[in-house]
Amino acid sequence: MEKSSTVFVGMDVHKESIDITLAEAGGEVRRFGSIGGDRGALLKMVRKLISQGKALVFVYEAGPCGFWIYREITALGHACMVVSPSLIPRRAGDHVKTDRRDSEHLARQARAGELKAIHVPDIRDEAIRDLVRGRDDAVIAQRRVRQQLKALLLRNDIRYVGKTSWTGAHRRWLSELKLPVPAQQIAFEEYIDAITVATGRIERLTRAIEAQVLTWRFAPGVAALQAMRGIQFVHAVTLIAELGDLTRFASARQLMGYLGLVPREDSSGEHRHQGSITKTGNAYARRAMIEAAWAYRYPARVSRVIATRHTGLPKAACDIAWRAQLRLSAKYRRLSARHLHKNKIVVALARELSGFVWAIGQSVKPQ
Repeated sequence: MEKSSTVFVGMDVHKESIDITLAEAGGEVRRFGSIGGDRGALLKMVRKLISQGKALVFVYEAGPCGFWIYREITALGHACMVVSPSLIPRRAGDHVKTDRRDSEHLARQARAGELKAIHVPDIRDEAIRDLVRGRDDAVIAQRRVRQQLKALLLRNDIRYVGKTSWTGAHRRWLSELKLPVPAQQIAFEEYIDAITVATGRIERLTRAIEAQVLTWRFAPGVAALQAMRGIQFVHAVTLIAELGDLTRFASARQLMGYLGLVPREDSSGEHRHQGSITKTGNAYARRAMIEAAWAYRYPARVSRVIATRHTGLPKAACDIAWRAQLRLSAKYRRLSARHLHKNKIVVALARELSGFVWAIGQSVKPQ
């Protein structure tokens, strides 16, 4: 249909309600109303708009309600845009925020062509991502309860003299501890039990991820990324699950920006100032990339573990991984010689590491 017969449908989505505003191309902007947040109410609204005989373009912000609205609408053959809240233009003096104003703003901005849709994963890819995030939640729970146990022991001046915690030796030391008061011993045993439960949960979820990836369309990409130093199985699955098909990024720089690893900049004329990284985009993938970058503090070498992972991988991926080692290890030494903080150096390495990850992603196609 012609653009003049298109209606842009702005939807401010919440758990219990969806506020809707219609913006006709070249015409008026009017409020449709508020409907329930369930599937039945959504489909009823879509049928009512279809009866007007105009092309429909739906738009809503990404949020906790997920992508089911997108899938329902596109299944009916209509266009739907899911946009990132952080990338929606806002007026500097606009300090009034309501559901009605938000839906109207989305409709107007979509009609003006000022909104950019985010990538929506298919339901299978999103399921793998949910599984990976579930494991990440289990790791966070384990870390929290470990810290709580250490705090209990510190309050009672009980200190472990070994070098590393949570090794076999540390666990044996914990098993022999006796706190001075029975009430404290009960609290201690409960913390130990909570750590055991969290550890078991991590192991079960890891096994589930391994089983699911075997038949996943991105399994070749997961295997290829493990050619990189610092990117083992869980990191590789996390990156692919969060980023999707890496070929959708036109350049390595675009991927760096998506991960929020590029620095903020405030430049004017001859003055140029760069600040901390933007931290926009996907936080899970950014954290996984930074964790992997710590491995490049050491000189470049192909260890026995990495050599084992290289078995059966494309030569192109292995060559890219070796170039990454040479470049990033040298960069770490160079920046360390300037006495920069280690965290800043590792973030800089993570930014360049994402470029090598992008390069491997271009050489491996989904099944």
